[in-house]
Amino acid sequence: MSKADEILAALGGADNVEDIEGCITRLRTEVSDPDLVDQAALKAAGAHGAMASGSVVQVVVGPEAENLAEDIQDLM
Repeated sequence: MSKADEILAALGGADNVEDIEGCITRLRTEVSDPDLVDQAALKAAGAHGAMASGSVVQVVVGPEAENLAEDIQDLM
């Protein structure tokens, strides 16, 4: 399983992710159900951290954010 697969699963799967984009060091996502986001799984997938506010989740992944966002969009 790739890092993109792991992060997508930790965000609750493709059906839960409404939008995702890379922004310098973060993945900015909007999810349908914030309760499906697994913070521990995000860290296990290599995220440095994650912040959630309502349906918006920012996942800190470092300089690979743009590439990961593209990979995740391809999986969706």
